[in-house]
Amino acid sequence: MKYYSLNHNSNNVLFQEAVKRGLAPDRGLYFPETIIKLPNTFFKEIENMSITEMAYKVIKPYVGNQIKKEKLLEIIEETLDFDFPIIEITENIASLELFQGPTLAFKDVGARFMARCLGHFTENTNEKITVLVATSGDTGGAVANGFYDVEGINVVILYPKGKVSDIQEKQLTTLGQNITALEVDGVFDDCQDMVKTAFLDATINEKIQLTSANSINVARWLPQMFYFFIAYRKLKHLNKDLVFSIPSGNFGNICAGMMAQKMGLPIKHFIASTNVNDTVPSYLETGAYEPKPTIPTLSNAMDVSDPSNFIRIQKIFNNDIFKLKKKLSGYRYTDSETKKALKEIYEINGYVADPHGAIGYMGLKEVSRKQRR
Repeated sequence: MKYYSLNHNSNNVLFQEAVKRGLAPDRGLYFPETIIKLPNTFFKEIENMSITEMAYKVIKPYVGNQIKKEKLLEIIEETLDFDFPIIEITENIASLELFQGPTLAFKDVGARFMARCLGHFTENTNEKITVLVATSGDTGGAVANGFYDVEGINVVILYPKGKVSDIQEKQLTTLGQNITALEVDGVFDDCQDMVKTAFLDATINEKIQLTSANSINVARWLPQMFYFFIAYRKLKHLNKDLVFSIPSGNFGNICAGMMAQKMGLPIKHFIASTNVNDTVPSYLETGAYEPKPTIPTLSNAMDVSDPSNFIRIQKIFNNDIFKLKKKLSGYRYTDSETKKALKEIYEINGYVADPHGAIGYMGLKEVSRKQRR
């Protein structure tokens, strides 16, 4: 499997080089040349596979021969060594908990997978790589934990001042050793732009080999497909249509879900549930993609006004907004609505959600309400 730049002005590369580079030389995101369709037998037998075996079959086409089978299985097993419970909220709404990993963030899966891949690629070499990453909250802690003490890898994390929680800031700033955190007087989009600019700075790149651990990196983005296959494996016996409402910031998670759908996973629909940073819901309504200045909210990890991964989503649907709208709905919610949803969820069954999950819940409710009309 080769990867090409979505800016179409760089050479195609194999998985290892795409992971090491993070961003293509022309500043484009890497995208696989082919989206592999899994055979029907895979889905018929999915309940009989271990999670590791299932995940291996999902990711293997995109890794190719760059990592031997035994090592890739080891990487996957270490990546997915915690549970992914599905907690029922109402009869037809459930929460897929992705925060059971070491940093309590859904990004633990992608960060751990990428760290192990990159560590494997630099093992027994003199190669030194600096991982440069922007975070709106969750990514930084997951990346810091995943790459901590990995030989040959230094990590530099940019985070917006006053825009991450106290726990998240401690996760970023207290590890030391090969982890450096830098506070930026701005918002996440400023941090993300600084990362992209650094990749194009010839002076920096002459002295330091850079890669990114944001979801722009294929090794951070693609393993997020595992969530959707894990959920289907657990819910298949119910024989119900699957609709995923995904609290969306940089759109890497929902984009991975759409890749899983293209691979044959029977997902009926996706909902991009955002806070008031609503570039994508507005695009789905108007057809105009117009990022605005980022607004701080309670759901801080979603405070992104120009999501990097949306270009990948557009590619999956060949830039056809009409095809996209058949598979994706988008809704935005205020902090006031989020607080009400948190209270509502708790009153239903005592479940304690977070602001991001509450926004996902509201998106599902909205679609269900429209379907009943």
